[in-house]
Amino acid sequence: MASEYMSMDNLRFLMYEVFETPELANHPFYAEYNKDTIDMMLDTAKQLSDNMLFPFFEEADRYGTEYRDGTIQIHPSTNKFIKAAGEGGWIGAAAPAKLGGMQMPSTLLNAVHFIMGAANNSAMGYIGLTGGAARLIYSFGTKEQQEKYIPKMFAGDWQGTMALTEPQAGSSLSDLVTSATPAGDGSYRIKGQKIFISSGDYSGVENVVHLMLARIDGAPKGSKGISLFIVPKHRINEDGSFTSNDVTTAGAFHKMGQSGYATSHLIMGEKDDCHGHLVGEEGRGLHHMFQMMNAARISVGVTGAAIASAAYYASLQYANERPQGRRITNRDINLPQSLIIEHADVRRMLMLQKTIVEGSLGLLMECTKLHDLMEIEEDEEKKKNYDMLLELLTPVAKTYPSEAGIVSVSNGLQIFGGYGFCKDFPLEQLYRDIRICPLYEGTTGIQSMDLLGRKVTMGNGKALMLLAGEVQKAVQEAMNYDDLKPYAKELMRQGQLLQETTQYLIGIAMTGDKEGFLADANFYMELFSINIIAWQWLKQANVAKRALLTENPQGDRLQFLESKIHALKFYFKYEVPKTAGFITILKDTEQLTVAREKELIC
Repeated sequence: MASEYMSMDNLRFLMYEVFETPELANHPFYAEYNKDTIDMMLDTAKQLSDNMLFPFFEEADRYGTEYRDGTIQIHPSTNKFIKAAGEGGWIGAAAPAKLGGMQMPSTLLNAVHFIMGAANNSAMGYIGLTGGAARLIYSFGTKEQQEKYIPKMFAGDWQGTMALTEPQAGSSLSDLVTSATPAGDGSYRIKGQKIFISSGDYSGVENVVHLMLARIDGAPKGSKGISLFIVPKHRINEDGSFTSNDVTTAGAFHKMGQSGYATSHLIMGEKDDCHGHLVGEEGRGLHHMFQMMNAARISVGVTGAAIASAAYYASLQYANERPQGRRITNRDINLPQSLIIEHADVRRMLMLQKTIVEGSLGLLMECTKLHDLMEIEEDEEKKKNYDMLLELLTPVAKTYPSEAGIVSVSNGLQIFGGYGFCKDFPLEQLYRDIRICPLYEGTTGIQSMDLLGRKVTMGNGKALMLLAGEVQKAVQEAMNYDDLKPYAKELMRQGQLLQETTQYLIGIAMTGDKEGFLADANFYMELFSINIIAWQWLKQANVAKRALLTENPQGDRLQFLESKIHALKFYFKYEVPKTAGFITILKDTEQLTVAREKELIC
C-alpha cells in the first residue's frame, strides 16, 4: 500500500498563501485561529490519520458491514476512531464555544476532513454526519433539545444522521410519505420507512439520533408540508437509561464501494410507538434540512477530492518505482528498463490527476472561505453577496470533485496496469469508493439542473456578476506576468463564451420550453466547472509566480512553485479546450432526449 495519501505542502499553500486563512483571526469570532494554531490543528489531524485511520483503511473494506442481530456490524477500529474524534473535539469543532465546540473556521475544518478522508474515507463519514446533525439541532432546536442530544453527539457516544430518502420517493423529497401524528403531549408518532441512511445504525454506538423529514397529519402535499423531527433509536429516560423507540433496522445495503461505511434501511412505528420531536417550525423541515444538505454537498466534494488525492499519491509512488519498457529515445535492450514515470503518457495521466485534485481542493476552499466570511461579516450587503456566491458554487463544488475525481482515479488505475485491477493494490478500492460521490446528496443531474435552472439566474444574474468580478481579479493579477498573460486572456475568452451560452439557454427558457432548457444541464455543468477550475488554477499560479519572483526559492520550495505553473499550463492545454464540444452540444437546436409521444428508446 502507498505510504502517503495527500500533500501537507499543498494544503498549507492553499490555506496560507492562496486563501490567507489566518486573516480570519483578525475577527473576534475566530481570534484563536492564527497560523500557529492552524498548523497545530493540521499536524494533529495528520497524526491521527496516520496512526488511526490509514492503517485499517483496506482491512475495513475487506471486513465490510453485515446485518446481524438487528444491527449492522462494522470494523471495531471505526468505533475507536469515532471515540477518539469525539475526545479530540473534532465532531463539534465548528460549533460555537458556548455549545461546547471549538468555533473552528469551516476552511480549517474541511481541510482536516480532507486529510482524514484521504486516509480513510469510509470512517470519516461517521463523524461528519454527526457534526452536521448536531449543527441542525443547535441552529433550530430548543434549548432542551440542545442540552439533551448535543453533548453526547459531540463526544462520539451518539451518532447523528440525515434521514430523508424513502423507497417510493428517492431524490423527490416532495413525494415523501413518512407521517407524524400529534400525540397530544408535544411529541409526534412517526410512521414510515427510510432507505440509504448512512451511519443509520451500527455495532458499538450507544444511540443514533435521526434528523428525519416527515409530514404532519393534514399537512399539504409537496415540499411545503414537510417538517423536521428528532427521532432517536432509543428514547432517553430521566435517569439516563434507554427505552426502545420503535425504530427498527431492517437491513444493510451492501454497496459497491465504501464497504466500511454502514448504510441502513429503517422502519419506524411498526408498533405505533416511535416518538419524534419537532425541530424548528412546522412545515419548514426542508428549509431547515437544506442547511445540513448544503454543508453535506461540500463534504461530498471534499470526500471526492480526498479519494482522488489518495489515488494520485499511490499512482505517483508506483510510477516512481515500477520499471517497464524504455523511452522512445533509447531502445537499447541491453540497458535497464525505464521507470514508467519517464513515459509521456504516464506523465499525462499523473498531471491530469494532480490538476483535478489540487484544482478541486482550491474550489472547496473558495467555498469554505465564503462560509467563514459570512459568519463574521457585519455589512448585510457583503454578507448577502458571499451567500450568493456560495449558493452558486456549491453544486459545482459537490459535482466536479466527484465526477472528475472518478476520471482521476480511473487514470491512476490505468497507471498501475493489471495490478490496478487487483485487490492487492489500493486503486481498485479507491475506484469503487469514489463512485458513490456523484450519487450522494443529489445526483449530478440534480446538481446540474440546480446550477442552470436556479443558481445562475439568482438575483437576475447577480450571482454570475459577482463570480465574474472574482475571476477578473485573478485575470488582472496574471496580466502582470508575461508567462501568465496567455492564460489570463484565454480565461477571459472562455468566460465570454460561457456568458453567451448561458444567455442562449436562458432564451430557450423564456420561450416556455423548460424541458429543452434543462435537457442538457449536465453538459452545462461540465462547461461551467472547467471555467471554475481554470480560474482556481490561475489563482494558484499567480501566488506561485509572485513567490518565484520575490522569494528566491531553492530546493523543494522551488520545485513546488514551478509545479504549480506547470499544472496551470497542463490544465489549459488538455482540459480547457473541451469546452468547445460542450458549447456545440448546448447550442444545437435538435432535442434528442426530451420525451415525445413516440418512444424511440427501445
